[in-house]
Amino acid sequence: MAAEAPRRAPMLSLRELVARYSTLAGEFGKPVALSAFGLTPSETERVFTSYDEDYHISRFFHFFEASGTSYSIDGSPATHVSLDPEIKTIL
Repeated sequence: MAAEAPRRAPMLSLRELVARYSTLAGEFGKPVALSAFGLTPSETERVFTSYDEDYHISRFFHFFEASGTSYSIDGSPATHVSLDPEIKTIL
């Protein structure tokens, strides 16, 4: 059995990400461009992939492809994300 590489902690806490999303979207459920979060492309992919890999968190995230900068989130292309309001229950 091969040893797994240690997971890197996201550089944006879930609480910070949700606050930033809320400010950008105005209300939960609205898609926000991933580029609007103010992270570098590699940070964007690392942060959102990290949260997408966690079942308890990822169920509140919905990734979309639309026009705009595309990122690889957990191996899938995405340009936008929306969050369910219920994410506040795990903060």
